[in-house]
Amino acid sequence: MSQVIVTAATCTPTLIYPHDVAISFSSTMSGAAASAGASKFTAFMNHPAGPKTVFFWAPLMKWCLVAAGLKDLSRPADKLSLSQNLALAGTGFIWVRYSLVITPVNYSLAAVNFFVGLSGLTQLGRIANYRMNHPEEAKKVSS
Repeated sequence: MSQVIVTAATCTPTLIYPHDVAISFSSTMSGAAASAGASKFTAFMNHPAGPKTVFFWAPLMKWCLVAAGLKDLSRPADKLSLSQNLALAGTGFIWVRYSLVITPVNYSLAAVNFFVGLSGLTQLGRIANYRMNHPEEAKKVSS
């Protein structure tokens, strides 16, 4: 039976056989390239807006709002909520600005909020277009 030992310094797995024969397998990246890749990953993991923080996960979950806005493109315009889409557009664009002035600057939050605002603005355009082209039905909805 053999054992696999991974040396921490080089990350090279070594097979150790019962007869004290060691066979080493080196990866394709070694030296400076391996340490550069490891340092970029470490920098990503330890970044103030990295995956160990809410600054990473909140924008990731907020993409569900964008997906819901895209799904609403298939709904009839008379079934869309004016107040909901005003809120989405307003908060989306306000939070874009906020996410660029906070510390740490959170570009993923800015991106998702831009698309939340854009989806709300698109739906507002659909609502306005419907109400301009169907004024008699718009009066029924508003009264």
